[in-house]
Amino acid sequence: MTPTEFTLLIFGGSLLAGLIGALTGLGGGVVIVPLLTLVIGVDIRYAIGASLVAVIATSSGAAAAYVKEGYANIRIGMLLEIATTIGALFGAYLAGILSTSVIAIIFGLVLLYSAIMSRRAHHDAPSGKPPDALATKLKLNGEFPTSKGMQQYNVYSVPAGFSLMAAAGALSGLLGIGSGAVKVLAMDQAMKIPFKVSTTTSNFMIGVTAAASAGLYLHRGYIDPIIAMPVVLGVLIGSLSGARVLQKANVKSLRLVFSVVIFVLAVEMIFNGITGRL
Repeated sequence: MTPTEFTLLIFGGSLLAGLIGALTGLGGGVVIVPLLTLVIGVDIRYAIGASLVAVIATSSGAAAAYVKEGYANIRIGMLLEIATTIGALFGAYLAGILSTSVIAIIFGLVLLYSAIMSRRAHHDAPSGKPPDALATKLKLNGEFPTSKGMQQYNVYSVPAGFSLMAAAGALSGLLGIGSGAVKVLAMDQAMKIPFKVSTTTSNFMIGVTAAASAGLYLHRGYIDPIIAMPVVLGVLIGSLSGARVLQKANVKSLRLVFSVVIFVLAVEMIFNGITGRL
């Protein structure tokens, strides 16, 4: 494979990853890491380093559009980012200790769990249920645009969501996936936030989370510009396209894409981790 073909292959895969990341709140890392490790043969730590840089680009590209359109809840994102940043630093520390096979297996298990959980239907809080006192005090409740106008929503279980975000941050630092999968599920399932709000708020958050752990990967020499550059460009263009598509997308379809893609990648990562191919 020539250097040009290598660059174009990474760019094309990153373009698709950015599109999927913007539509589902994953951040693109769940496609980038398996692509670089399973298809191209890059060491998983260098793949994670490139993925973290790409996650920052995804967040910068899609988050601006989501905030402008009124989907992302900035107050929720800023609060939960405290937990994810602390977790990200811890996860990046673990990445330098664990073997590549163990990291691959953990990566696959996280994605497999996310795929299963994402197929569960979201049950909105009953209309008669009073707003959560803590969420109200912190002014986390909000509204987002729909085809029928602005729709109000309340936020619940703030402590549980905060705890899950710490775990999500640790996974981000360890696996380079932006932890968007766990963040979306935590906000969607635990905090009862509407799916489009949770995905867009996740995109708003993942850049800061990734930046915290990317610094440690850079210090260890795991971020290679030759790999990271086409990844960043592809993911950024894909994320901008995904931000436009999301406004007209069907939530049920998003869940299907979310679950199918990460289920397939999960099986591949677990198999290659167990057999020692990574």
